[in-house]
Amino acid sequence: MYIVLLIVAILVCVLLAIIVLVQNPKGGGLSSNFSSSSQMLGVQKTGDILEKGTWVLAIALMVLSLAINVAVKSGTASATGSSEYREQIQKASKPSGAVSTGPLSLPSATKPADTAKK
Repeated sequence: MYIVLLIVAILVCVLLAIIVLVQNPKGGGLSSNFSSSSQMLGVQKTGDILEKGTWVLAIALMVLSLAINVAVKSGTASATGSSEYREQIQKASKPSGAVSTGPLSLPSATKPADTAKK
């Protein structure tokens, strides 16, 4: 699923780049080749179609980005198996073989004879 979403996102990026490069920021570009009264497909002008196409592709890219994020997070947990991680955590949290059960001995606090007189 992740690979399919990634390929679709790359295609959307390429189409978005092409549409943005076709547009001219001052109203020129592809829409300047046609007169203002001509309509493409009988409904909208070319500039309007390019603008709406840019918005649609930009929104599609955002949705695909979120879908890829969800697919990667859900795919990681199921593919690797969380039981392997649990086993490693349990092994690391167990104490190693050399554990003393007796009381700890602290060094005695004896004062040297030289410092007691001063």
